[in-house]
Amino acid sequence: MLKKAIGTVTSITTERGDTLELEVDIHGTGARAICYTSLTGQVETGDRVLLNTTAVELGLGTGGYHFVIANLSREPEDEPSTPGHIMKLRYTPLQNSVLSVEEEESPHRAAIDSFKSLDGLPVMIGQLHSQIGPAAAAVKRLSHVPTKVAYVMTDSAALPIGFSKLVSELKSAGLIDVTITAGQAFGGDLEAVNVYTALIGAKEAAKADAVIVCQGPGNVGTGTTYGYSAIEQGEIINAVNTLGGRAIAIPRVSFADPRPRHRGVSHHTITALTKIALTPAMIALPVIEEMKLNLLEEQLAHSGATLKHRARVFDGSAAIDELKSKGIKLSTMGRSYEEDKEFFLAAAAAGTAAAQIVVERAARRS
Repeated sequence: MLKKAIGTVTSITTERGDTLELEVDIHGTGARAICYTSLTGQVETGDRVLLNTTAVELGLGTGGYHFVIANLSREPEDEPSTPGHIMKLRYTPLQNSVLSVEEEESPHRAAIDSFKSLDGLPVMIGQLHSQIGPAAAAVKRLSHVPTKVAYVMTDSAALPIGFSKLVSELKSAGLIDVTITAGQAFGGDLEAVNVYTALIGAKEAAKADAVIVCQGPGNVGTGTTYGYSAIEQGEIINAVNTLGGRAIAIPRVSFADPRPRHRGVSHHTITALTKIALTPAMIALPVIEEMKLNLLEEQLAHSGATLKHRARVFDGSAAIDELKSKGIKLSTMGRSYEEDKEFFLAAAAAGTAAAQIVVERAARRS
């Protein structure tokens, strides 16, 4: 059930694109809120705003933020018309129109319509949003040729890409060059109706040399076999192969997570690879302690994942150095790099694998 409250904006603490982080007062109690100005219009200090407080009241992992539904202190402004008629957040009070790469009005329509193949484009497919940093850094650091990296954000978690501080940091650092929001996700540099056209757009519109596909912040899991958002990894592997790309699966790996189902290779990864993916992918494993690596390999073999997919080991440590040099902090499920190294090194291993493919493709073109 939707829970609401009215608050007063006491300060605007952060602004990135159309995303504002606010401090609000609700009946004398301070709280944090996020406002997407492209949906609600601008807000200023002193404005009264209608807030969605549901997730905070339920104690869910949204970062402790309420979300602005409407500004009650200002009349809506007449916004200039913009091209595009694909609706995102469809049939909700905040549905909005975007120009997708597929539309007739799009400058990319002809290229999308005449698409033939991804032609071996490396596509890294993650499961948690925190994997995209190491993957992107590894590609950029290790390709040794000019490399354009695209990030496709799916709609299985956060829908506004502006919610991700990580994406903003990676773009500012030059580790991600272009963002594409697929399905109901919105706010990327390019918009797409689904993952297939997002991948096509990455090649034909963004001219990417490598692609990362992963959900935004806010992974959902229920502890059941199929009830989690990252199960989409298997479906995306199928999409990459259907379109002629090179699928690289980023396994969710941890030796710090206290839950047995996520110890070593997570059941999220094993289920996606063995029960959902119908086509093969490379599984990128990190260079780590021998006993830990042996466990990962044994888990994959025992599950049957390596009957369909090929596991290879890559050194992604250079990506961690790259992120540290640019001041980008690594965090997953509240754990730092030092607390959960294998998680981040597995993501970096996928980026290392992609970098090798980038170099091979560049050599063939030269």
